[in-house]
Amino acid sequence: MKIDNNLKNIFDSLYDGILIIDKNGIVIYVNPSYTRITKINKEDIENKRLLDIRKDSHLTKVMKTGVKEIGQYRTINNIKYIVNMVPIMENNIIIGGISVLNDMQDIQRNLDRTLVILDNLKEKVKLLNKSKYNFDSIIAVDKDSIELKKYSKKISLNDSNILINGESGTGKKIYAQAIHNESKRANYPFISINCTTFSKEELERELFGLDENIFYDDKRRKIGLLQLVDGGTLFLDEISELDYSLQTKLLHVLQEKTLIQIGGLKEIPVDFRLIGTTNKDLLELVKEGKFRKDLYYRISVIPLNLLPLKNRKGDIPALANKFLKDFSMKYRREISFSEEVVKILMNYEWPGNIRELRNIIEFLFNISDSTVITIEDLPDYLYLNKKDESYKSLNDYLRECEKRYIRKVLNNFENNLEGKKKAAKLLEISLATLYNKLS
Repeated sequence: MKIDNNLKNIFDSLYDGILIIDKNGIVIYVNPSYTRITKINKEDIENKRLLDIRKDSHLTKVMKTGVKEIGQYRTINNIKYIVNMVPIMENNIIIGGISVLNDMQDIQRNLDRTLVILDNLKEKVKLLNKSKYNFDSIIAVDKDSIELKKYSKKISLNDSNILINGESGTGKKIYAQAIHNESKRANYPFISINCTTFSKEELERELFGLDENIFYDDKRRKIGLLQLVDGGTLFLDEISELDYSLQTKLLHVLQEKTLIQIGGLKEIPVDFRLIGTTNKDLLELVKEGKFRKDLYYRISVIPLNLLPLKNRKGDIPALANKFLKDFSMKYRREISFSEEVVKILMNYEWPGNIRELRNIIEFLFNISDSTVITIEDLPDYLYLNKKDESYKSLNDYLRECEKRYIRKVLNNFENNLEGKKKAAKLLEISLATLYNKLS
């Protein structure tokens, strides 16, 4: 067996140690890294029978049996190293064997550097993934909301997994962050990921990361979120959308407290609390075979059922005023609600929950020309939404529209006789007509 010059040049440039024997067990090549790692001179081993130099060598056995040996620990001259031994085949015939060596000191140095990088990365993750909401951020005036907030604080103190159920827009992420900040994991990362944002393959990479020994480019994360969240809380939004195969892998992580990176073999210990959310009936998905039953029981140790806004109407005025105050501070403009508007907001069903309420308040803030948001500013559907409402005649509806518009104009003038005269002049009607239309 001969090694051509091109192959020899490649082997000579490798940092790993290389030793090759022919079918007779004679060493035909060692590269410079082999002599560096083992401290055995090239002339003392090349063209000699390997077993005469290294009586404990396994490479001759590997060549004879055809069974490779991977990750074997060896010691030469008190130097520890790891060796992979593989037979060399040609036309399905064994013609030799090759050993690839890694110095344990090099491996330890690389491991130390990796651990330093990982620790620094974890510190950055802590800073970047601090949850901004706590229980003071949650507005609870309604009796049922107050009870829910108390229950949420209570379950924050233990370390069991939580499944938050609730309609879209009910504040699931805010509750999750508040629970994290109240828990013993508050000083560690809170990492949030939406299961619908990525494909199955992308989500697997994001969560589990890639083993360093498989091919990857620098733009793909090597360390997964399940490692980076170590010590903290993982928030899986819309966990019902998790691919079935990923459900199996997640179940293993939750049961064994370890993970295996993509392309890897080593189990890596992890420690985190899982908070999942869904707006679907997971038990129904279990019956349909779309969600693992064993995973369901793992993630729903503590259920937290959030109320839709229509079932916590006592919170609506406080929430609306909070949002209005936020916009007032942002745009430096003082504005408030009329009593009529607050009543209408209380009576609306809010199918989009808190998110819809906030959007409506932002809309009203932008379109109102006055310092007071009145009924004239509201979109019709807010007070014409009830299915059992009896419809008015066209004349009655037009009179109401006229009245709302007159009031809107009046809001731009002083609330006295002179103000009403100016409004009547602007509307091109007499003062008496203005009073009649408002009556």
